Amino acid sequence: MHTQETEIRTVTVTRYITPLREGGSMPAITEADDGFMYVLKFRGAGQGIKALIAELIGGEIARTLGLKVPEIVFAILDEAYGRAEPDEEIQDLLKASVGLNLALHYLSGAITFDPAATAIDATTASIIVWLDCLITNVDRTSRNTNMLIWHRELWLIDHGAALYFHHNWANWEEQITKPFALVKNHVLLPFASELDAVNQQLTILLSPKRIQEIVQLIPDAWLGNEPVFESAEAHRQAYARFLTDRIAHSANFVKAAQDARETLI
Repeated sequence: MHTQETEIRTVTVTRYITPLREGGSMPAITEADDGFMYVLKFRGAGQGIKALIAELIGGEIARTLGLKVPEIVFAILDEAYGRAEPDEEIQDLLKASVGLNLALHYLSGAITFDPAATAIDATTASIIVWLDCLITNVDRTSRNTNMLIWHRELWLIDHGAALYFHHNWANWEEQITKPFALVKNHVLLPFASELDAVNQQLTILLSPKRIQEIVQLIPDAWLGNEPVFESAEAHRQAYARFLTDRIAHSANFVKAAQDARETLI
């Protein structure tokens, strides 16, 4: 693990409570040795470690931008943990996820964000749209907003589908300056009228130094499995370069988002 300004706590999972079957990767509500409940994202699920990396990077970038994200922790799953689980599918998932996983603090009693029921201001909407264009998050649509209302505040969850370029590292550099075409489906796009204004502010917040601090959070154990990179650190630095260069060319995705918004209003 590398030194960083942001510290991610590590907990050990002690109790499996219930699966969240509405998620494609079947995350679960669990309890850890610190007494808190978490939504656990499994390394053995469909998109594996890449989804955990996207969750970590997306969540910490969102937090840097002043958005509310549940605390992210590293979660250790012991080898003996799933032996008593009667559901074979869940048991297989637990066995495949032994070791270091990722979890988010469980927001008990939170309700799904509904733009028809909860007003959102233009600046906040614009920041979230900008974020999702940066990290190419395909999963913030009206069908699945991945936002919650908890204690009357808006919280962002589930960034595991972001950074989809890393599912094919062969052409990752070509993706850096491309606009985010799927922004047209973003649930908050109609409200995002301040994209130019927030672009100037957010590019300052996400300095190259801050991006380095975030990518240094990625555990070495989650890196080094891509043959196009000679080392785990080269793999880590590819994420840093993608993000810093994409921020430097943010005008590309801001213009695309504004053009998409024009077709809606």
